[in-house]
Parts: sequence; structure tokens; C-alpha cells
Amino acid sequence: MRDRRVVVTGLGAITPIGNDIASFWEGLSTGKSGVGPVTKFDASRLTSQIAGEVKDFDISRYVDIKEARRMDVFTHYAIAAAEEAIQNSDVNSGQVDPTRVGVIVGVGIGGMTIHHIEHTKLIEQGPRRVSPFFIPMMIPDIAAGHVSIRHGYRGPNYASVSACASGAHALGLALMHIQRGDADVMIAGGTEGTITEMAFAGFCSAKTLSCRNDEPTRASRPFDKDRNGFVMGEGAGIVVLEELSHAKKRGAKILAEFSGIGFTGDAYHITAPHETGNGAVRAMQAAIQDAGVNLNEIDYINAHGTSTALNDKIETLAIKTVFGDQVNHVAISSNKSMSGHLLGATGSVEFVATILAIQNELIPPTINYETPDPDCDLDYVPNQAREKKIKTAISNSFGFGGHNACLCLKAFEE
Repeated sequence: MRDRRVVVTGLGAITPIGNDIASFWEGLSTGKSGVGPVTKFDASRLTSQIAGEVKDFDISRYVDIKEARRMDVFTHYAIAAAEEAIQNSDVNSGQVDPTRVGVIVGVGIGGMTIHHIEHTKLIEQGPRRVSPFFIPMMIPDIAAGHVSIRHGYRGPNYASVSACASGAHALGLALMHIQRGDADVMIAGGTEGTITEMAFAGFCSAKTLSCRNDEPTRASRPFDKDRNGFVMGEGAGIVVLEELSHAKKRGAKILAEFSGIGFTGDAYHITAPHETGNGAVRAMQAAIQDAGVNLNEIDYINAHGTSTALNDKIETLAIKTVFGDQVNHVAISSNKSMSGHLLGATGSVEFVATILAIQNELIPPTINYETPDPDCDLDYVPNQAREKKIKTAISNSFGFGGHNACLCLKAFEE
């Protein structure tokens, strides 16, 4: 079954720096920040008042307004990103058996927006005022369900939930389903829409968010010595994965090959990464081995790079451990410097970014890198995009609970 090669034939994205692939890539390649003051609620009581919000998004372009009111925002984003990816791949052209198409959409938290709305109704107006759609609006798997229902896809269908590794796990699981022969096509990725006062209050209490409220565009600064926390973001990244011969038979445009995955657990702490980076090390090693490539073939690492003190230091240590004397020859950058941290969607949005980097032979920068940190002393492609032919790349995602995922992509070759 491992002889079934898996390729990417469609991309879709809803992000703080663009609501489609073209604008997302323009933002990434030019170093645009999507971070600004929170507008979705009054954040004046909170220590952090900035976020990477999705802007000018209109769900009515995709879903009837009456139906949209029965969905949480995380589902809106997933539907929109999936729509773009599916159209991009032309997978609904009539040449594909819908029973051989599956959907996996990872979510870190789920319907937090609707939970807040309905809980407020419960407290202020009583239980009879709670919507009968509350549960199917809130549950994390409903985004995958809606995508499946809308397009009639009847293959494997569920959600992966592993905090900030959710989207990456969804992609890896989709890869395995195609390799196993469970499906020929998988619609996969991650989504998140949790810019709410409750979510902010929780992260603020944990002291994980940046409080650089007076300079929002400079707040997310992965690997910089003056980083002081991550910036919460939202959005979705969805791709179409396809078995190679299936894609070629229908004449699909192949964007990249998805060649390896590595999933590990830290078994260490509920929020902090392992102090030696052991879990991240093993995830990267597993993905590289699974892809059948050598260390010197890795041209680019799309880092988890959260802009938190611990993650950036430990991820740097892990990369050094994996690459050894090859480490100074690999370019590294963090998209979160521009988009903020999209939680459960981050792994899939960064997977999309990595494919775009391969396609365009251009590495997006890590913006706001101004003051070097002795603990973070690698090549983070600071502040300006860099032209580079990328043959092989890996993308890291690490989540609360010690969940680690690494995905390996290659420029497609016959």
C-alpha cells in the first residue's frame, strides 16, 4: 500500500492575510502582517487586545444565510477554504467516485463562538432559549460533516483534535487513508474560529499571549529575543490530496508530492514542550525517514515558530539535534510572524504555505526578527522573502498536550 504515492491537486485558504490562495501568497511573499486590534469583541479588560482576524469574509458567497446561521464561524471558514481547494483541483468534474472521496478537518477547540452565545442565552433567558442547533453547531467534527454533505463525499469522514497539531494530523491521517486504499481522494486540513473573550481570557490567564498592544503588526516575532507571547489568529487551510495515478488519469494539475509524516508524543507536560525537544526531534526524524530522503535534501523548514519563549528555543534545539552539522544549510521561517497562530488550523495553513513556497521557489520571511537571541541562532529568513529552489521541505506543528506532527513535501517529479 505504501507504493500508492500521494500528491496535492488543490489548495484553499482563509487567513488573516488573505481570503484565497492568491491573496494569501501575496501577503506571505511580501511580509504582510495580518495582526491588528481585536474587533470581534471589547477586549479592553484583557491584557492582550490584538489578534490575527479574518477580514472582509462573506459566508453568503458560499452558503445560504439561513443555513449559515446554523453554523459556527469555524465551519464557515472550513466550507470556504474547501470550496476553493475543490474548484482549484476540479475534483468535482464527474470523473471521481464520491464513495472514494473522504474528508478530514482538524479543529483545536471547535465552536467556542456559538458556545458563548448560547451560554449567555441560558444564563439570561433560561434553557428554553438555547438553540436546538447548538450541539451540531459546536461539535468539532461538524466542519468535516458539512463539507462531506455539501459535495456528496462518502469516504472516511471525521475530525482530528490535537490542539495546535490538529490540522497537521488531519493531513497525515488523510495521507494514510489514501496509502491504505481507503480512498483515492481526501479533502483535508484544519480550521479554527475562536477569537472570543472567553478564549482570550484563558490564554491571558496562562500568560501565553503577546501584550504588545500598541504595536500589533510587530507583536508576533518568532525567534526574536524580545518575543513575549503568541498572537491568536483564525482561519482555515484545506487541500485536495490524491493518489498519483488517479490524479494523472483525470489530468489533474499536480502541485507537490506529500511524501512523509512523523507523529510523536512528548509525555512530558500539558502545555510546555519537552525540555530537550525530544518529541519534536523524533517527529522530524520520522517524517524525513518516511519520505525516504536524506538530511542534506531538506531545503526548507516551515517552523511551528509561535513567538513564545519556550517553543522557539526548544524548536531551535530540536532542529539542531536533527540536522547536526547540516543545520546551517537549511532555511527556516515562521508564517505566524505574519498571520498569528491559527491554533487548530495552523498546521494546514502552513502546509499550504509550504506548497506555495515550493511552487514559487520563494521562502516567505520571518518578519519582526530584529534582535538575535543566543538560544535561537539559525537561519530564520529574517524580514525579506528569499528566492530558493526547494526540492524537499518539512512543516512542523506542535500542540498542548505534547502532540507533535511533522509533514514532508517534495516538488513533484515523475
